Amino acid sequence: MRLAPTPQFPTDSHYMQLPREVLIGKDVAPHVGATLKRLGYSGTALIVTGPRVRSIAAELVIQSLDQAGFKSSIIITESATTDEVLNVQREIKLRSADIVVGVGGGKDIDVAKLSSMKEQKTFLSVPTAASHDGIASPLVSMKGMNRPYSYVAHSPVAIVADTSIIAKSPYRLIASGCGDVLAKYTAVRDWKLAHRIKSEYYGDYAAELALMSSRLVIKNASTIRTISESGVRTLVEALISCGVAMSIAGSSRPCSGSEHLFSHALTTIAPMPALHGEMCGVGTILCAYLHGANWELIRDVLRKIGAPTTASELNIDAEYIVEALTKAHSIRPDRYTIFGDSGLTKEAAVRVATITGVIN
Repeated sequence: MRLAPTPQFPTDSHYMQLPREVLIGKDVAPHVGATLKRLGYSGTALIVTGPRVRSIAAELVIQSLDQAGFKSSIIITESATTDEVLNVQREIKLRSADIVVGVGGGKDIDVAKLSSMKEQKTFLSVPTAASHDGIASPLVSMKGMNRPYSYVAHSPVAIVADTSIIAKSPYRLIASGCGDVLAKYTAVRDWKLAHRIKSEYYGDYAAELALMSSRLVIKNASTIRTISESGVRTLVEALISCGVAMSIAGSSRPCSGSEHLFSHALTTIAPMPALHGEMCGVGTILCAYLHGANWELIRDVLRKIGAPTTASELNIDAEYIVEALTKAHSIRPDRYTIFGDSGLTKEAAVRVATITGVIN
């Protein structure tokens, strides 16, 4: 089934694309085929997954597709790069795939999402880790040209999140996902600031949905730390809500602000950058301080979850933290945040990072 191109609307209109179905719970991965069939789809499905995930979840998805009458094939991805997207696009054409199913972590989901959009094919998301909010959003992050790039793709037609599989993923990925959700605490503040200073569009509903997700993680931090069914479900629901908030806003604004710019800056300069959500969590501490918000709350919640709160816990030297703070404003010049147009001086960056305890 080929999707119709995104329709053209008047400039003052607001276009939203949302998932039609979301299925979350234990042992739901075998319901992927039935979900697509219920939504009226048929034909050939291409599963995009990683080498480690294939035996964990992809085989279950293939069985469910076969049982529902779909033809299926699989392609293994190694990284979230434009080259990988081109490889998947070629496979979509070769297999005459009607549906692309992303099974795995962030990179697998992003590659499946972008390649399916470029080929105008239906996309379904099956996350096996809760490491960031890309599992439900229409946006993807790709590596290329020595820095990450964000692209607008399309939302999944459905999300099937098996909490029994996600709970077995390395806990570090779960903690990273919490950091990405807590980032909304400063992202929404940046969005409000851009609205006030630059007259940028601001949507109350999308902003409140993103903030609600961060409040859920703050409230349930102890439960998430136990890796219980309810804790994992709470985190997955929060991540999906963040993705929906971006769909409603029509951009990543409610979920990505100064803390994400800090994370992207670290990715470009640190020899061994940490996980995206880990760096966003630390960035939220720093940027909450700049906003005059309760940065200690974010720090304490991250500690309770077991996520990094310092440069040493990120395994990143202090000098890169300072440099990232001074360069963050230049990562996306079109995105106004608390860093302003000119960014922080080195002296200011050292002061912020020292006061918050991110560096000694």
